[in-house]
Amino acid sequence: MNESSEAEPQYAASRGGGSVGPGPGGQPGATPSGVGAGSGGDTRPHQAEGAEPADAAAAPGQPGDSSLGPVGLDKSGGEEERRTDGAQQKKHRSFWKELPLLVGIALLLALLIKTFLVQAFSIPSDSMQDTLQRGDRVLVDKLTAWFGSEPERGEVVVFHDPGGWLDEAPQSDSGPIAEGVQEVLSFIGLMPSAEEKDLIKRVIAVGGDTVECKSDGPVKVNGKALDEPYIFPGDTPCGDKEFGPIHVPEGRIWVMGDHRQDSLDSRYHQNLDNGTVSTDEVVGRAIVKAWPINRWGTLPVPGTFDQPGLNAAASMTPTVAGFAGALPLVLWRRSRLLKKAAGKG
Repeated sequence: MNESSEAEPQYAASRGGGSVGPGPGGQPGATPSGVGAGSGGDTRPHQAEGAEPADAAAAPGQPGDSSLGPVGLDKSGGEEERRTDGAQQKKHRSFWKELPLLVGIALLLALLIKTFLVQAFSIPSDSMQDTLQRGDRVLVDKLTAWFGSEPERGEVVVFHDPGGWLDEAPQSDSGPIAEGVQEVLSFIGLMPSAEEKDLIKRVIAVGGDTVECKSDGPVKVNGKALDEPYIFPGDTPCGDKEFGPIHVPEGRIWVMGDHRQDSLDSRYHQNLDNGTVSTDEVVGRAIVKAWPINRWGTLPVPGTFDQPGLNAAASMTPTVAGFAGALPLVLWRRSRLLKKAAGKG
């Protein structure tokens, strides 16, 4: 019991920094640390000279810093790291949630572009050599056609089969996966559809024109001979099928392939509408060879279609028709005026 009572003051003295000695009345007691001569009985602990206040904020990483964990790690830094990791995980989860929406928007935009602006077509034959090769991909402008603009001479156009121009397509022997991929790619305009029957030719004559080709050529439009450097080397302008003169009705076009010896075009379908194609069947004008990259290039209108006088005959047709329609009215009005003048006389 005595050992225990003596041990406690010693422990307190060692912690408090004071000395153990006889207190008043001869009882053991502890003299508080810092209390002694000159203190004036002040029992407040004196602060060592130059020491910081006890309640001052401890420097980071020093004992007493509340941000330190039990092993001296910075708890605020750990929390920040955990917050960063959580934000990154949330960002990853958010991306995967948004991915279907992004894909849907991309497909919708592709569909709108295909429907109203530009569509890719694959060249299925050699009928447009050397301008276009089999397997080339061309971009077709569909916007112009939507605004009612009709094809012009010299343009390369894609149009639907008017009826009987193409043979029945053979049954596909590809598997369901390949067919599904083709359907998706054709839906967004990157591949032709297996069901669609489209052709690509050059417009030679438009509504109101007269077109013909005799013997070895040249092709004449409204009496003007065409200079056609784009024709496949070795071919003649008429190919093996001379024709005309043929008058092209309004709203229709006469088309021919650049490979005249290997193109079943307007020359070979004169039993139906004299071989002309309705402008309603035209999908659009091919403006760019987009693939393969080494054959990339535009498809401009050849200069021969801008020669003076080519439009003269066609442009005169509406004028002549207008005069012909107005002439009876003018004569009738003149006769009435003459009768009135005679009656007054």
